[in-house]
Amino acid sequence: MAPSPELAVVILNRQRRQRIDAPRLRRVLRGAGKTLGVGGEVSVVLAGDRLLRRLNRDFRGKDRPTDVLSFPGAGGDEGLGDVVISVPTAARNARRLGHSVPRELDILTLHGFLHVLGYDHETDDGTMERLERRLRGQLRSGA
Repeated sequence: MAPSPELAVVILNRQRRQRIDAPRLRRVLRGAGKTLGVGGEVSVVLAGDRLLRRLNRDFRGKDRPTDVLSFPGAGGDEGLGDVVISVPTAARNARRLGHSVPRELDILTLHGFLHVLGYDHETDDGTMERLERRLRGQLRSGA
């Protein structure tokens, strides 16, 4: 059996208010990549509401901040794509949902990664949601 392709994860932290556990986010994505048999490179940008609002407005026509946006890449040497997360929105989500900010960042990172890979929960009759739930369970259990 051939080994799973390696997933390279680049993390760019463009905010300074919240401490970010970059190795944790890399583990989440590498674990998901290994389970899915996906290799290549993905970038994660951690930013503030201002950038997410601008990107959401410019690319989705929604003039408000959001928690995560995904930008699929061309693949190959050009990379799988980029995941951009609003850390302040993630922190608000975490408080509202009753879990930690690191856990919310794990969830958003995984969610964005699946979008980069072409999954779309708005059109797939629950396929992405089921996959995301399964991956979260595996990653929590150390699988």
